[in-house]
Amino acid sequence: MTRTFPFLISIPHGGTGVPDIIRDEFVLSEQDLTYYADPATVDLFDFQNTVAASMHSSISRMVVDLNRPPYPLPPRNPDGIVKRRTVDGHVVYMHGGLPPITAIHHLLMDHYFPYHAELDRLIETRSIAIAFDCHSMLPASPPMKKEPGKLRPLICLGNSGDVRGRPRKGRLVTCPPGWMEILAESFRDIFGLSKEVTINTPFTGGFITNAHYWHKGVPWVQIEINRSLYEKGDLSMPGKAVPDHLRITEIRKKIRLSLEMFWDTVGQSEINQSKTLAEDSRQ
Repeated sequence: MTRTFPFLISIPHGGTGVPDIIRDEFVLSEQDLTYYADPATVDLFDFQNTVAASMHSSISRMVVDLNRPPYPLPPRNPDGIVKRRTVDGHVVYMHGGLPPITAIHHLLMDHYFPYHAELDRLIETRSIAIAFDCHSMLPASPPMKKEPGKLRPLICLGNSGDVRGRPRKGRLVTCPPGWMEILAESFRDIFGLSKEVTINTPFTGGFITNAHYWHKGVPWVQIEINRSLYEKGDLSMPGKAVPDHLRITEIRKKIRLSLEMFWDTVGQSEINQSKTLAEDSRQ
């Protein structure tokens, strides 16, 4: 009998879809859409009936970024919920412009808000004890990001805390620090890694982990997997790398085993205690 773990898996950046409402002004190619997505993450985190709930979006993050807050609307933030430029500076829409505000409204109502509403619904209706927002990352920081060209770890786990998962000054964490250390050790053990598995470096977690932790009090962790683990070729530009399906199968199994080892180590009693503490902290 298959064991089911009380996990919610969210995969917000695995899609490459472009709605008709903005297609005529959209200038990125299919190769671009794949490159600027989190390619193969729908397969990489496909744990089927071993988790309580899983969901992903088919929409491209270059159209609507589900892991950004709904405000401010563009053009104030070029890398916000609706983007003007890619992480390496290429324009997304013709002449470097943006869709009309009516089209942006439709994008949010059709794709952004339904995704977040469904996450809340799943937490309310399924037996969810912890949620994971699942991503992939380029091997090095892109040109328009902080510390361009800096090499990234193979696995990054984020809870909005410091390098040990503890709260930073003025901020609260989305998952208890002790859990983060156990989770990191589980990944290191299953993958046979050490310093290549980091906590909150370079990513601490995005809007999804923070907002939905506050909505429901269920712990959230952002998982980032380095694309060099499952893509082959030149990952520095669109169209030069392809997924290695044998590696994807292997990495998927290791991720699942890491999460299962973490859960078995943490134990149900600690989960229940943390939920109580989270509820008290928000009152």
